[in-house]
Amino acid sequence: MHMVRCYGTGKHALITWLPFIFLNSHASPITYNVLNFGAKSDGKSDATQPFLKAWVAACTSVKAATIYVPRGKYLIKSITFRGPCKNKITVKIDGTLVAPSDYNALGNSGYWILFIKVNRISVIGGTLDGNGAGFWDCRKLGKNCPVGARSITFNWANDVVVSGLTSLNSQLMHLVINSCKNVMVKNVRIIAPDFSPNTDGIHIQSSIGVIISGTSIQTGDDCISIGPATRNLWMNNIQCGPGHGVSIGSLARNYNEDGVQNVTLINSVFTGSDNGLRIKSWARASTGFVTNINYQNIMMKNVDNPIIIDQNYCPNNQGCPSQASGIKINQVTYQNIFGTSTTQVAMNFECSPSNPCSEIKIQDIKLTYLNNKKAQSICKNIKGNTEGVILPDNCLL
Repeated sequence: MHMVRCYGTGKHALITWLPFIFLNSHASPITYNVLNFGAKSDGKSDATQPFLKAWVAACTSVKAATIYVPRGKYLIKSITFRGPCKNKITVKIDGTLVAPSDYNALGNSGYWILFIKVNRISVIGGTLDGNGAGFWDCRKLGKNCPVGARSITFNWANDVVVSGLTSLNSQLMHLVINSCKNVMVKNVRIIAPDFSPNTDGIHIQSSIGVIISGTSIQTGDDCISIGPATRNLWMNNIQCGPGHGVSIGSLARNYNEDGVQNVTLINSVFTGSDNGLRIKSWARASTGFVTNINYQNIMMKNVDNPIIIDQNYCPNNQGCPSQASGIKINQVTYQNIFGTSTTQVAMNFECSPSNPCSEIKIQDIKLTYLNNKKAQSICKNIKGNTEGVILPDNCLL
């Protein structure tokens, strides 16, 4: 069951499908305490198998079930919670799940905690400590490192709630939503140093109907990264920084890609981030597209690149024979974006010469360079219109 939210008017109206996610049930759930399955809360004893035993009990329960993790620290190695299950499951965490300090212990699966093919799953509260520092050092020193692990991943899961969770020091991405429908992420905190590589806060791809609200992200890569085949994404009250901003892309990594559409970000603050609002694609052929994107009520505090479209991404100029992106970008609205840029170019639209950006709307923009110095804008291969006061000076038309 869904509701429809319509944002804006006219041809730039954004229709976002927001899921109703039911957290409560009239039936009393049965509770499985991980301590009763042999888990120890000392942070040293391997609790992986006790957690899996608790999962099997909950997953096979015909009644709604809660897996309860009391206060304390629980050492967890790479773990997969697999469905489908017979009823809905809530994982209520009052403690901290800790990854092994030896990064090799998570192997090369790419995952630390994985939920796969599970419907009606809620993860409430708690802290995940990915212990990523050793892995980051391994990569920095150019050693023979494993592939690294994402802290918590949902693959092919529907009706998902993640609420009140704190994720610390993930080896790679903190929270991944892949091939899911109907997902709510709220009141989540994500923390990693600004030098930690590829530690995106939240990554969404191939998913429909995701809501992210009331979330604070401080990390070393994108606060939120949005991959191909993402539709109906609603983001509200996001605190981003340090990090690389909220990024659609990189797209056109592959030739055959589904597009990104119906994405909204409102009422958010970027502080000291490398980018603010970014759309990024490789400079090569693709079937992908970006359409119906809305950014509104965004504050920038000392952001390097507050507004940027970059369709020229091609590291070392390799694999981009025509140096032009096939991604079609249209119907993007920037409204009430204000604050400070640490670089002189506060708005930078470098669109593809083969597929110019179109129907770009800029309304009520006030971005200054450092302490009220005049900022600049760059427009390449872009068409659209403006309304209200535009600072820096409009280059769109």
